[in-house]
Amino acid sequence: MTLPLIPPMLATPGTLPPATQDAHWAYETKQDGQRVVAYLTGDGSVLLRARSGEDITAAYPELRPLGGALGTLSAVLDGEVLALDEQGRADFQLLQSRMGLAHAPGKAARMAAEVPVHLALFDVMHLAGHTLTALPYARRRGQLEQLGLDGPFWSTPAAIVGHGRQALQATRDHGLEGLVCKRLDSPYEPGVRSRAWIKIRNMRSEDVLVGGWLPGKGRLTGLPGAVLVGQRAAGRLRYVGNVGTGWSEAERTRLAELLHEAATDTCPFDPAPKVAGAHWVLPRLVGEVRYSTRTRVGLLRQPSWLRLRTDLTPDESSATLPDGLV
Repeated sequence: MTLPLIPPMLATPGTLPPATQDAHWAYETKQDGQRVVAYLTGDGSVLLRARSGEDITAAYPELRPLGGALGTLSAVLDGEVLALDEQGRADFQLLQSRMGLAHAPGKAARMAAEVPVHLALFDVMHLAGHTLTALPYARRRGQLEQLGLDGPFWSTPAAIVGHGRQALQATRDHGLEGLVCKRLDSPYEPGVRSRAWIKIRNMRSEDVLVGGWLPGKGRLTGLPGAVLVGQRAAGRLRYVGNVGTGWSEAERTRLAELLHEAATDTCPFDPAPKVAGAHWVLPRLVGEVRYSTRTRVGLLRQPSWLRLRTDLTPDESSATLPDGLV
């Protein structure tokens, strides 16, 4: 059976809906994985397409049995492929070892045994020969839940209607990436970044020590394009990533002056990161950065600069790697 090609609907970054509108929204956990549209043709086969439209079925062989999960019923499903850590939380770094293997089925099969994935399903756009995109989210969600798609490598996580503030706080308390808010009356808009779906990414902030920088390019020539930052752990400065956004032009210019004053030929990080073109500085500048999550080895994901902490010396700062990452 030929199924229609349906690009995934996209969410717009934003904040919680007003409390007066809370009952008109559903809330789902924001997953940190790879967006996938699954095509179940009703003959036992499944086709997985990435957000780009690329066929990535071969990259995830453990998801092939999903093709028979609905028997002869055909469906087009929206979801996210996840790799879960020991606490059952999505770990994008783990998933990266599985992505890009669609053209290497042998390696994909080996990696499936080492790092199995899980498909979290959250929408149905076509079912039993009928396109459902014009239906409101609430009806599509109800039909999805009635399918009972819960298997060894896939599930249909719950959505909560109302209670948005509590739902968001729960994602923060459990160290999850964030929340997706969906209007109950919203149709499915293929390929559209819609205000009817709002994504909220939980961001954290911490102090870091600046240990180096990378030159900017283009209009940033002569200025730092990014700074290399670290945090203390067991008596040494551990590299935790580079930060290239968050400055005004004036702040970047001032930072350039401070970096040149602190220049050194010796890398202050232990171990030294493999960063081409890096300029090292004495780690005496304290900064505060915002980020979403950390990788398993402690690197900051999606970091951005908040401010230079001129009120703190390195010893007074809290630029220390969290326990468990030392």
